[in-house]
Amino acid sequence: MQIDSNYVTKILADLVRINSINPTFSDGSTNEREIAEYTADALDQLGMEVSTHEPEPNRMSVVGHLPGAGPGPTLMLYAHMDTVGVDGMTDPFAAIVRGGRLYGRGSYDMKGGLAACIGAAKALSHAGAQLEGDVLVTAVADEEVASIGMSEVLLHHSADAAIVTEPTDLQVCLAHKGFCWIEVETEGRAAHGSRFEEGIDANMRMGRFLAELDHLERALRSSPQHRLVGPPSLHAGVLRGGTGASIYAARCHLEIERRTIPGESEAEAVAEVQDIVQRLTQADPTFKATVRPLLTREPFEATPDASIVRTVASATAEVLHREPAYVGISYWMDAALLAAAGVATVVIGPAGAGAHADDEWVEMDSVVQLADILARAAVAYCSAAA
Repeated sequence: MQIDSNYVTKILADLVRINSINPTFSDGSTNEREIAEYTADALDQLGMEVSTHEPEPNRMSVVGHLPGAGPGPTLMLYAHMDTVGVDGMTDPFAAIVRGGRLYGRGSYDMKGGLAACIGAAKALSHAGAQLEGDVLVTAVADEEVASIGMSEVLLHHSADAAIVTEPTDLQVCLAHKGFCWIEVETEGRAAHGSRFEEGIDANMRMGRFLAELDHLERALRSSPQHRLVGPPSLHAGVLRGGTGASIYAARCHLEIERRTIPGESEAEAVAEVQDIVQRLTQADPTFKATVRPLLTREPFEATPDASIVRTVASATAEVLHREPAYVGISYWMDAALLAAAGVATVVIGPAGAGAHADDEWVEMDSVVQLADILARAAVAYCSAAA
């Protein structure tokens, strides 16, 4: 069983040349349909059973199914197809190869992972590997925003384990942070700027809240750290208030992002913010504010001795001729959704740089190595004894 490096390189270049910007970053003018159709065709040509899922128009995800010969466990190889925007990039879809690196939007985050998944599927299919369990290659939409793709796929497909191919520099990732977006709105009373006895300034009251929030932020960063992902944190992402310089602001709106570590919950994050509001209300009865969670994605942590973790670590050691490092990642990924659905999950992806940046690239050798790791892991895991 060998990885066709030329095939993997071609697949990756083709993927990068397709504009798959998440529509949130393009005012709705782009989607994942073209790249999904390309991926579906590539998997079909490998003899896989292909299904597509479209929870919203043009927001398509693809699952390729390589059936096993027996009752062995099912393994999912995962990547997402959408990217962030291309503002500031000079030639985002050129897929230029230079010095062993392939440049372009999505090359690192995470079309390199998708190319490796497809390359692994080709190796398994063409070698006629007699696996007991099934292999699924899953390419989803919308990971960069709300994960509607992965959420929809999980309604139709299940697996015993999953390998998420987000970039990790070929290190084995066992944990990542979650996040909670929290809205805070302070309430004032609109009045002409000359009538201080009538007006209540919602912006001033938000200032009091922000001062207390700053204390909380510093306390979080100095709290006990998770061994792999570090401490929790927060920041004030969006602030809007008032309608004019000569009018007391009736409302001020704040959106907070609270980054959570494994073991923390939305309820705890919201309670911290609500506690600030309660203290400020007790100190001044005219202080009024509401707190509301907007979107929460849970953190992820894998069990180090899980079968899929040990399998991936062993395959990585075979390919790299050294034991892999175990790491945590600060950003969120769909691994958390898989784990929440009861799928034993681990993360490993290629090397590179520039996720969400103007200069993005992936190291081509690492994409081929990743494909080899995935194929070996599939052979080892998808057996009756796994």
